[in-house]
Amino acid sequence: MIDFNDYFDPVSIDRPEFDLIADQSGFPHNITVHTPNLSLKDLNKYKIALFGVPDGRNSPGTGTKRGPDQIRGELYKLSRIPGKSKIIDLGNMKSGVTFNDTLTGLCDILTSLISDGIFPVIIGGSSALTVAIDHAFSDLKIRYTMISVDPRIDYINEKKEPDSFSYLNRIIHNHKSSFRHFINLGYQTYLNDQQVLNRFLKQKSELIRIGDVRKAIHLTEPLFRDSEVAIFDISAVRQSDAPGTIYPSPNGFYGEEICLLARYAGISDNLKTFALFDVNPDLDNRNQTSGLAAQILWLFLEGFSQKQYETPALSNGNSGRFIRYHVRVTDLDDDLVFVKSTLTDRWWMEFRSTAENIVYISCSHEDYLKANRNEVPERWIIGVERLKT
Repeated sequence: MIDFNDYFDPVSIDRPEFDLIADQSGFPHNITVHTPNLSLKDLNKYKIALFGVPDGRNSPGTGTKRGPDQIRGELYKLSRIPGKSKIIDLGNMKSGVTFNDTLTGLCDILTSLISDGIFPVIIGGSSALTVAIDHAFSDLKIRYTMISVDPRIDYINEKKEPDSFSYLNRIIHNHKSSFRHFINLGYQTYLNDQQVLNRFLKQKSELIRIGDVRKAIHLTEPLFRDSEVAIFDISAVRQSDAPGTIYPSPNGFYGEEICLLARYAGISDNLKTFALFDVNPDLDNRNQTSGLAAQILWLFLEGFSQKQYETPALSNGNSGRFIRYHVRVTDLDDDLVFVKSTLTDRWWMEFRSTAENIVYISCSHEDYLKANRNEVPERWIIGVERLKT
C-alpha cells in the first residue's frame, strides 16, 4: 500500500456556529478523521475511505476546487450513520503541478484502495477527474460498468482536450480502457447533441431520460446493482434545489430523488467506487448546494451500512435464501429463469454465457411480471447483448 500521508492534507474545517446535534450523535463521531495530530496508517481496518479532490482544472467551473471543504463542512453537521461500517476521512488530495499529475495521483490512490478492499468515496472537484477512475480500473484489469447521474452525456463530436463536459471521449477512445458498459440516468434531450445520443444508443448504452426515471424511480435500483462505478454530477438536480454549479438547469431531479438514487448506489453489492462532482461554492446560495451534496453522501453511506452481499450467494441453490422461477415465453427457445431473494425481495435473471458459466443480471419484479404476460423483458434483451461483450 502507498503512504497516503504523501498524498493527502489533513482535514481542516471550522466548527459550525450552531450545534444542532449532540456531539456524540454527530457525523464526526461516526468516523476516523485525518487531522494534523493523527497520521494515516492501518487503513485495512476501514471499509470506506472518504476524501476530497480540490481540483477544478479542465473545467469552466474552476470554483469546484472549493467544493470538497464546503461539502465536508455541511456533512459534519449531520447525524451519525447507523450501522457499524468503519469509515475514514483521508482529507483532501494534494493537487499536482498539472491536471494530469492530479489524475495520476488519484489513479494511484484508487488503485491502492480498491486492491485492499477499501471503498473510495470521492468528493470533487470537477467530473473531468473521472478519467482517473478509468485509469485505475484499467490498471487493475477490472471490466466495469459506469452509471452516471447527469443531465448531459459528457462526450463531444470533436477533437479537443477532454474536460468536465467531454471526459467520456478520453475513456471511450482509450484502447487500453477496461470500460465495458455505460448507463446514464436523467439526461435531458434539449441539453444533448442528438448525434451523441445516437452514437451511445448504437453502442447499446442505457440512456434513460429524466421523465422516465422520475416516473418509476425504483426501477433504477437494479442498474446500480450491476454497476462498478457511480458518478453523480450535481447539475442533475434542478437549479431551484442546487444552484451552485456552472451550468444549472431549471429542470432536473428534486433533492429527495437524487438522495434516493444515492441510497440505491449505497446498497449495491457490486459497486466499487462512488464520486460526487461539480459542486461550485462560488455560485451557491447560502450553502444550499453543498448541503444537498452532503445529504447525498450521507444517504449513500447510510445505504452502504445496510448493504447485503447477495450476488456471490446466488449460485448456492441450497442456501434457502433464493427462489427460482422458470417462465415460458413463446418467442424464446428456453425458459427465462428469475431469481428472487427472500431476504431483500430483489430480483435477478439467470443466463448461461457462451463459456457455459452462469451469469446473473439484476432486474425488477416488473420484469418478472412482464415475462408472465408472455412479453420479453427489455432487461433480458440488454442482458443478452452484454454477454456478447
